[in-house]
Amino acid sequence: MIDADLTEPDDGALGTGRWIRFTAIGVTGLFLLLLVVTLGSRFGTDPRLVESPLIGEPAPSISLDYLERQGSWNLDDHAGHVVIVNFWASWCVGCRLEHDDLLETAATFREQGVVLLGVTFPDDPAESIAFLDELGRGYDSVIDPGSRVAVEYGVFGIPETFIIDGHGIVRAKIAGESTIEALTAQIVPLLETVATGSR
Repeated sequence: MIDADLTEPDDGALGTGRWIRFTAIGVTGLFLLLLVVTLGSRFGTDPRLVESPLIGEPAPSISLDYLERQGSWNLDDHAGHVVIVNFWASWCVGCRLEHDDLLETAATFREQGVVLLGVTFPDDPAESIAFLDELGRGYDSVIDPGSRVAVEYGVFGIPETFIIDGHGIVRAKIAGESTIEALTAQIVPLLETVATGSR
């Protein structure tokens, strides 16, 4: 004899099951809608671009010794040029991943006067040089004893990259790996500003 409970489910139990399913579907749908709205509000912006109290302010001065030769690099010597300052270290995985993009950016915009500077933070100079031996060179790097300049720029973790316009004003900060696309999007408008002499 077949159990009646198996062939004729209780209406109350069925209603509860349907209610739980519909509730779960509704909650999932609401979550997906909120996710789409959140992502949509960020569409067109690079999540690596982050806020910094330095943005819109004069860039802190930089006067640091070169990593691989005598002499020092000074930010003041590059007035009128767009300057990209990248804080990096040989032990940093993200720095390794972004290095080709930085080299390509330096090569692409060199003729337009864009200056790219690498600042080691903190790293053993021998390890920094070994990093460049392995991955290549295309712009100057300097050493930052005691991380003094990194502190002035508010560097929290590396890699971090700052874009400075031709008037010495910080215009953007990229936290994490830079890409040539992200850098180009920041550089091109600043080159137009330099060309017109506007701010």
